[in-house]
Amino acid sequence: MKCMTSILRYALAGLTLISTTLYAGDKPRGKARPFIKQGIWRGVFNVAEDEVPFNFELRGKDAEHAIFTLLNGSRRDDFHVTRIGDDSLFIKMNTYDAALVAKIESDGRITGEYRSLVPNFRGNALPFVAEFGKSYRFVETSRNVQPKANVSGKWQLTVYTKEAIHNQPIALLKQVGNKLTGVVMTIVGDSRELEGTVQGDEFVLSGFTGPSPKIYKGRINDDGSISGVISSGIYSNQKFDAIKNDSAELPDPYTITHLKEGVRKIEFTFPDLNGKPVSLSDEKYKGKVVIVELVGTWCPNCTDQTVFLAPWFKKNHDRGVEAIAIGFEQKDDLEYAKYTLGKLRDKYNITYDILFGGLADKKLVSEKIPALNKFIAYPTTIIIDRKGEVREIYTGYTGTVTGKYYENYVSKFNKVLDELIAEPAPDQYALSH
Repeated sequence: MKCMTSILRYALAGLTLISTTLYAGDKPRGKARPFIKQGIWRGVFNVAEDEVPFNFELRGKDAEHAIFTLLNGSRRDDFHVTRIGDDSLFIKMNTYDAALVAKIESDGRITGEYRSLVPNFRGNALPFVAEFGKSYRFVETSRNVQPKANVSGKWQLTVYTKEAIHNQPIALLKQVGNKLTGVVMTIVGDSRELEGTVQGDEFVLSGFTGPSPKIYKGRINDDGSISGVISSGIYSNQKFDAIKNDSAELPDPYTITHLKEGVRKIEFTFPDLNGKPVSLSDEKYKGKVVIVELVGTWCPNCTDQTVFLAPWFKKNHDRGVEAIAIGFEQKDDLEYAKYTLGKLRDKYNITYDILFGGLADKKLVSEKIPALNKFIAYPTTIIIDRKGEVREIYTGYTGTVTGKYYENYVSKFNKVLDELIAEPAPDQYALSH
């Protein structure tokens, strides 16, 4: 409760900053202005030196019934709206500890910031402005310029960073006329669906689904390759080149993370959200197939994986399966984790166990689960057989937008689990399970 209070205090302090001018002008104090208009809106963030547009829909005539929906290609993400005062809006980004904190201007626009709500965390604060009735992303239809080429297909990226990237990303793009949609995949997950445009020899894609917005922009070169820049947060900018390559593939996610030589099991003890220590050696897990997820509520791919696993677990639990999500959060504090992981549990109706692993730090995860050869991605899925031995480890997660990659993930996941469930439990557990 103490942590929740501090989070709300931090959020409301931000609202106060925006609300200082709520009653400026000739409008009488205490007279409520109309709620924001229902329909399609276009917002624009200031990210680094870029303007990053995003689209959303507002449904509901008042804050009590309002639903704020972020639009990215075919993807829809819904959020609830809280109205504080006559003109202030607070839109929590669901399980991500961030929010849009905004003001309804007298001319009907919405202005405000996207900000972190993590206590004592001085993270990004991205200003934005939104206007009603504008459905385009980057360019109004009447201003479209004939594209130089169609960039649909699979692209092998080369991203330039200070540290060498051994497994470069792959982009899956689809262009229809000027409209461009797609997804960028890496060995740790995917970008979620991106939406943008091609104008002449220039292209641009953006995405905002709750976590920090991103923009990918560049140029179509004379040789058919593309070059550009990826921007996110305030100062994150990475240059890239890419060539179309239908045979490009990332490493098999089942081969990236494994146990150290000679090790067959993992061990850990972490508290659940009530502070009770939980271990794989507990009676509950003996003789069962166990799925262990290493996640974080701040991680979009972890959320997408939870959307898959939560209903899967409810459907298959009675077959002799247990699951454990170990959350590594942005603050090393159990009270804070009760809040963030509790939000995740409630949002997605999680019925398996949720534990708190500590601070979201890859080196720390490796120290706390030392049987792993390395830890490189949230989420990482560890599948354990009825004898308590690790049989598969899957690094990252590819969501529905990746098409066949998601379908392959689901197919392999079910195949592995069906085989392990079909195996007999050790003799000492056979009678009770």
